Amino acid sequence: MDQVNHSHHLPIVETFHSVQGEGTWMGSNAFFIRLAGCDVSCPWCDTKISWSTKHHPQIAIADLVTEAVNAKPAMVVITGGEPLMHDLTVLTQALKAEGLRVHLETSGSHPFSGTFDWVTFSPKTFKPPHTSIYEQVHELKVVVKEQSDLVWAEQNAAQVAAHVVKYLQSEWETPSSKDLVMQYVLHHADWRISMQTHKLLGVR
Repeated sequence: MDQVNHSHHLPIVETFHSVQGEGTWMGSNAFFIRLAGCDVSCPWCDTKISWSTKHHPQIAIADLVTEAVNAKPAMVVITGGEPLMHDLTVLTQALKAEGLRVHLETSGSHPFSGTFDWVTFSPKTFKPPHTSIYEQVHELKVVVKEQSDLVWAEQNAAQVAAHVVKYLQSEWETPSSKDLVMQYVLHHADWRISMQTHKLLGVR
């Protein structure tokens, strides 16, 4: 595993201004900060470029905040990679000091850090979640490739608060997963379908 930097610089794959493509905030104006570093290693990951920190620049948190402020987004989304490999306290404090709404997308595989207005938790069987994540969750999103993923979804749903919004998302490269998700939602009214609309729109 790469060495993770906990200073006032963070390894950044990219920053970009777009719309949130998934979940509750789908279609919302969002500025994304994609952190480098991930040890979850999902085989179907569409951002494998983010796994290593070695090939990405260390960017000052102050510069990241300036970019976010200039974008004038409805929210700043911190994603990865696996962002909780890094201590997110300083970054989130700096963003919120500028009056920005801050969201997190995480597998929860590392101890929770930072202050967020919304936490999207997408647990993976490849590296199970750290227990500190469950009380922080606003939205649970489980990627479904096969039947066993539905069992995994329920196992994690049992550990979050009752008000948490629960989504199932079919694995993009597995067409059969669409029917799995559809049929499950039709028989379990507490779950919703999440789609990757940014891919349908052809944007990041």
